[in-house]
Amino acid sequence: MDIQTILFTFFGGLGIFLFGIKYMGDGLQKIAGDRLRDLLDKFTSNPFMGVLVGIIVTILIQSSSGTTVLTVGLVSAGFMTLRQAIGVIMGANVGTTVTAFIIGIKLEEYALPIIFIGTVMIFFFKNKKVSNIGQTFFGFGSLFFGLSLMGDGVAPLEELPAFNDLTISMSNNPLLGLLVGVIFTVGLQSSSATIGLLQELYTQNAISLDAALPILFGDNIGTTVTAVIAAIGASVAAKRTALTHVIFNLIGATIVLILLVPYTAFISFLQDALNLNQPMTIAFAHGIFNISNVIIQLPFVGALAYIVTKLVPGSDEEIEYKPKHLDPSFIYQSPAIALDQAKLETLRMADYAGRGLRKSESYLETKNKKDAEKIVRYEEAINNLDKDITDYLIGISARSLSKENSRKHSVVMDTVRDIERVGDHMENVMELVDYQLTNKVTLSEEAYKDLNEMFTLTISTFNRAVEALEKDDYEIAQQVARQEEDIDKMERKLRKKHILRLNEGRCSGSAGIVFVDMISNLERIGDHSVNIAETVLDDREVS
Repeated sequence: MDIQTILFTFFGGLGIFLFGIKYMGDGLQKIAGDRLRDLLDKFTSNPFMGVLVGIIVTILIQSSSGTTVLTVGLVSAGFMTLRQAIGVIMGANVGTTVTAFIIGIKLEEYALPIIFIGTVMIFFFKNKKVSNIGQTFFGFGSLFFGLSLMGDGVAPLEELPAFNDLTISMSNNPLLGLLVGVIFTVGLQSSSATIGLLQELYTQNAISLDAALPILFGDNIGTTVTAVIAAIGASVAAKRTALTHVIFNLIGATIVLILLVPYTAFISFLQDALNLNQPMTIAFAHGIFNISNVIIQLPFVGALAYIVTKLVPGSDEEIEYKPKHLDPSFIYQSPAIALDQAKLETLRMADYAGRGLRKSESYLETKNKKDAEKIVRYEEAINNLDKDITDYLIGISARSLSKENSRKHSVVMDTVRDIERVGDHMENVMELVDYQLTNKVTLSEEAYKDLNEMFTLTISTFNRAVEALEKDDYEIAQQVARQEEDIDKMERKLRKKHILRLNEGRCSGSAGIVFVDMISNLERIGDHSVNIAETVLDDREVS
């Protein structure tokens, strides 16, 4: 083959291989659905369980980086402690070796039929589940087809003196091989792709086992870069989790480099004893290395957590998705106490909505992306608490309730729904600011002044409504009703001012859309605020 054919074949194969891994992982993730997050949330009670869950999730999504990102999100949300997250990261390192074992099975000759089966399932079946399975098959077949093309592309390297010299250098200097592994993985942003390429090079006899193993260990270090990049500018929890990944893999690579000679001899022994083909030999080397690394470091999870906490000091604003007050035992022992607990949790949910509203106002003014990230986290926390409180209230409703408790039950249920809707409108405002940034929409100074005025009144009204609910205060509830009328009047007034600016050419059509939608969302928040306050007013009138 000429050089152009070699390059086209190799890079085309690499592209198909990367696409196959991503497409297969996406298909598996769709099949698993929200159960992945639930799996990480519920079954990581200790580091050992975290390792098992990390293995399973990484196998399902075919990405250790993806598992790490999910884990970072759960740590940031308060669903998972740093100690639990370390276990999941260790498991992710083991789970990512499965791809190498799949490649070791050598299914290249069946790649095209597998792609065809996947295509049929995607295009000729309307059932979503079948389509997701088809996507997984298509990605699986593409992985092997890409691998076959990569093999054809690297086969001529065996005859290149320069490449042979590099291989000899890596055999004599393991640190060079380690560096090559790091660079390749950082460049490709996929440890599976680097290992797949390494397996093909070894299959084509273009590289020796002595040179291949250091590259393999460098790959483990390189895969941490994705998490590090993701953690730049992120929360303290995200930075600590990413640093844990780096330290864990660096320690493992250091240990195995010290023991490289006996480890290489051990892998050679396994290759002969088990009659392993070249790709499977690399897979075994990768698997044994990662499993051993976990076994060695798992007892020191506490120490690792302590080290990263010291290296990355500081604390985040705490946003806990999990409820604090919903004890199921109260449902059976005393429904009245259970209702009080549900109200306390609802007030927590309202506090998040209030914080999120303030962040929405800040995002409009500063356009700081960190504000947007916080809003998303508040909205996720609100939605999660909405689900948990609603389930708790459904459990209470199954009990025998007095007339008074039945009324309280309805009040809390309605309030939870109103707060959840406030969260939605808060997110809508954030998305309007995103639209403004994306489409370079400029609002006039007068429009900003009007929006700030309406934000101030709306936030005040919502906070007063929550205060009225918390204190059961009739006077404050009446104030909320009056303020909500002021919000309605302000919304009508600002619409008229906007039309005037539009007619005078001081406002563009796209800016007008942003402005009108924002004041509309704020007006709706006022409606939900008065709904919350009316529960107090109705209660006083009934009594």
